[in-house]
Amino acid sequence: MIQRIQTIYLLLATLLSGGGIFLFNLWTVNEGINFFVMDSFSSNNTLLIIMAVLFFLSATLTFVAVFQFKKRQLQFVLGRLTILTNFILLGILVYFSQNLSGEINVSEKGIGLFIPILTIVLVVMANKAIKKDEELVKSVDRLR
Repeated sequence: MIQRIQTIYLLLATLLSGGGIFLFNLWTVNEGINFFVMDSFSSNNTLLIIMAVLFFLSATLTFVAVFQFKKRQLQFVLGRLTILTNFILLGILVYFSQNLSGEINVSEKGIGLFIPILTIVLVVMANKAIKKDEELVKSVDRLR
């Protein structure tokens, strides 16, 4: 149901987690080359590959949650799983942003580091709206 506000929040979170990784770079390497999430798959570092998989997992969870509008509890749980995934992702990104090679030189972090934070905010707002809907349905059921 597109007219519900939580659906809009979840779709925005899906677009941000799934599509934003192609638009926004995570950081800039010493040679001036932008590092995107998709570049992680070509690296040898296992943690970078896990980071890329977590971005896609976050996008998939929010996309699946959009279509669970008849099962509000499941939608709420998927939102919580997305929040947990993005917190793990945020921890990995902070670790890599602190341990970039060439930190003696001026390194440039990209706007892509904020994607998990914005996704968390959007999913929290969606979960609040889901909870409000659930309370409304329970109050109507009590009146019957």
